[in-house]
Amino acid sequence: MAPRALVAGASGIVGGNLSAHLVSLGWEVFGLARKPPRELAGVTPLAADLREPESLRSALANINPNYVFITTWLRQATEAENCTVNGAMVRNLLGAVRDDHALQHVALVTGGKNYFGSFEEAGNYDVTTPFREEQPRKPGLNFYYTQEDILFEQARQMGFSWSVHRPPTIIGYALGNSMNMGVTLAVYASICRETGRPFVFPGSPEQYHGLSEVVDARILARQLAWAATTPAAQNQAFNIANGDVFRWDWMWERLANAFGLEVAPYPGQATPLQTQMRDAGPIWDAIVQKHGLRPHKVDELAPWWHTDADLGRTFETFSDMSKSRVLGFLEYQRSDTTFLDLFARLRNEKIIP
Repeated sequence: MAPRALVAGASGIVGGNLSAHLVSLGWEVFGLARKPPRELAGVTPLAADLREPESLRSALANINPNYVFITTWLRQATEAENCTVNGAMVRNLLGAVRDDHALQHVALVTGGKNYFGSFEEAGNYDVTTPFREEQPRKPGLNFYYTQEDILFEQARQMGFSWSVHRPPTIIGYALGNSMNMGVTLAVYASICRETGRPFVFPGSPEQYHGLSEVVDARILARQLAWAATTPAAQNQAFNIANGDVFRWDWMWERLANAFGLEVAPYPGQATPLQTQMRDAGPIWDAIVQKHGLRPHKVDELAPWWHTDADLGRTFETFSDMSKSRVLGFLEYQRSDTTFLDLFARLRNEKIIP
């Protein structure tokens, strides 16, 4: 029988790309979300809210997955609330998996805040790069740690193996996602081209001149599937990135070229997109009408706040990939190609002009 996978967060940038990859491998895939995507070929949509145990138990009553992938989270006003809500989501989901004899592996996607602290604490600690999986946790609250501890507890009780995956900024196709730098920068560049505004890097000097990395959502999907089915990768945490590093002063020119733009001089300080794009709503509506694009509002496509958070960091962020490489995960992707592939799809799908 084909492996049976449950992807929690199938409507997101990670879950959508993972679901498509698992289908390509011949898996039976169930995509769980509050508003599950209906357009993912080969994926059975399941509607449920991870905060509501009864909703989950009803949705998963007859699923009995072999593999569970947790690729979603909900941002709250404080880190204490992040811990409470996102921890409960993991506990509720695993509590709703009825047949724990069928369940073999659970994968949890977290991220770089494992190494430099939560939204509230980021930058308050010494940050050591490259990030390595064995580095100790930072002090203070962090909902990633809460989720991990619940995963480890449930694994001991239910007898499944686990993996934790720690990507940096994820670049890939998804719409309406709260953490989506690639689409955000595509919208920003499109607005600059239409209005003649300068295409200026909006982040900090440290990000502009320092080393950075991203991960293609398709590479992350492949690592998730690999870790779930590779015995040597069981009960391990893994960094996951494209495998190259770059400086934004180099990458920004490549993004500009993709939109026929000139690179504006860097002002030497952050100029956040939330400030630059305060008037973007009506501008984007006019662009949509002019070019016959799909009728998305700009706030559905471009979470300015999250791109500002990523590009505004005052420290370098890049990771060591040797742990999974040694165990056999050898996938690699040039990061400029990751962006260019995404921009091409956004044009083909009539999301950007």
